[in-house]
Amino acid sequence: MIRQARIFILLFILLLVAAGSWLSHARLTDWDDTVWVAVYPILGDDSRRTRSYVTGLDESKLRPIERFMREQARHHHLALRQPVKVLLGPVLAEQPPAPPLQPSMLSVVLWSLQFRYWAWRQDDGGIPASIELFVVYHDPEKRSAVPHSLGLKEGHIGMVHAFAEPAMTRSNNVVITHELLHTLGASDKYDLETGLPVYPQGFADPGREPLYPQQQAEIMAVRIPLSEQRAAIPDSLKQVSLNEITASEIGWLP
Repeated sequence: MIRQARIFILLFILLLVAAGSWLSHARLTDWDDTVWVAVYPILGDDSRRTRSYVTGLDESKLRPIERFMREQARHHHLALRQPVKVLLGPVLAEQPPAPPLQPSMLSVVLWSLQFRYWAWRQDDGGIPASIELFVVYHDPEKRSAVPHSLGLKEGHIGMVHAFAEPAMTRSNNVVITHELLHTLGASDKYDLETGLPVYPQGFADPGREPLYPQQQAEIMAVRIPLSEQRAAIPDSLKQVSLNEITASEIGWLP
C-alpha cells in the first residue's frame, strides 16, 4: 500500500507539472501580449577576444531579432504590433550543463531537467522575461566550429553557441532566432543527416518556379536551398523568412 501511494503521489506531481507547463505555453503563444526574451551572454573560453566581444555587447546588436519577428508577424497578419521584446542580461560566469554526447531518451530527459534547474538558479529576478536564452560565445581562432545549439519548449529556455566575432553578429542572430522559435514550439525543417532543407516545409517559397535557387532560408531550416544537393547559410536575418507551417506551430495561424 505504501509503495502504491508513493507511485500515485509521484504521478500526481508529474501531472501537475505537465499541466502547468501546458498552461504556461498556451498563455505564451496566445499572442495577446508581447513576449519578453532575456539573452544572457556567457564566456565560452578565456580568450581576450571573447571577453572583449562579450563586454561590448549591447541590446542594439539584438534589435534585428525583434525586427525580424515584427516583420514576419505582420506578413502573417498577427494583430500584435510587437510580438517579441529582447533584453540583454548580465554576463554569466557559470557554464550551462553540456548535453549528453551519446543521447538516449533517459539521458536527454535527465539533462533537460538539469538544464532547467541550472537556468532557474541563474534567474535573479532582475529581468521579467518569459523566455531565457543562454548564449555561449567562442573565439573563432580557437575553434572553427561550435557545439550544437538547443531550444526547449519545456521551460522556455535555450542554449546557443555563437562566435565572438563582430563580422558574425548578424549570423549569430539567425541562430538565436532559430532557438527562440524552438522554445515557442517550432520544429526543425532540415534533414538531420545532410543538413539540407526538407521540401516543402523547409522552403521559404515552396511554390517558386523554378524551385531552385530559393532566394531566402526558412528560419527553421536555416539554409537557403540552391539545388537538390546544395544549400547556403544566410548571412543575416534579411535573408530569412518564416513560412506558414512555422507560423502555425508558434500560434500565429490557426
